[in-house]
Amino acid sequence: MADPDISDLKRRMDGALNVLRSEFAGLRTGRASASLLDRVVVPAYDGEMPITQVATVNVPEPRLLTVNVWDRSLVSAVERAVRDSGLGLNPSSDGQIVRVPIPELSEERRVELVKIAGKYSEQAKVSVRNVRRDGMDHLKKSEKGGEISEDEHHAWGEEIQELTDGLIKEIDAAFAVKEKEILQF
Repeated sequence: MADPDISDLKRRMDGALNVLRSEFAGLRTGRASASLLDRVVVPAYDGEMPITQVATVNVPEPRLLTVNVWDRSLVSAVERAVRDSGLGLNPSSDGQIVRVPIPELSEERRVELVKIAGKYSEQAKVSVRNVRRDGMDHLKKSEKGGEISEDEHHAWGEEIQELTDGLIKEIDAAFAVKEKEILQF
C-alpha cells in the first residue's frame, strides 16, 4: 500500500519548528543568553569554526557574557568575530577571557528584532507548507497510479492538513512568545 509516511512528514515539519527555535535563540532580547553567540563563526586554524568549538560561553550576570577562549592565540579573532557578528555587541578582552556586555535595546532595535523574528517565523511556515505540498503530491501520484482510492486520498489529505495546521499554530505561538520577550522593558 502507498500510504504517505505521516511520521516522516511530521519529522520534517518538526525540523522547521526546531530551526525556528534556534533562530529565535540567536535573537538578542536585552538579557544575556549563552545561545546568543551560537551562530558566531571564528576564523581559526586555517578555517572557520563555531565559537563553541574554540571557547566556552558563560552567563555570570544577567547583562554579561564571558567567553573563555581555550587557545590564547585566538582571543583577538574571537573578539573580532563577536564584534562583526551583526548582534550589536562590543566585546573586550582581558587575557584569555572575552567579556561581552549586553547593552539595553533601543525601541527602534526592538521593533527591528520583531520584524526579523517575523521573517524567521514566515520562513518556517513556508517550510511546513512545502512539506505538506510534498505529501499531497505523493497522494495524487498514488491515486493516479491506482495504489489508493479517492476516499483514502481525501482521508490522508485531511490528516496531512491537520498536521500542517497544528504546526502553523505552534509557529505562531512561538513567534508571539518571542515578540513579547523582545518588547518587554
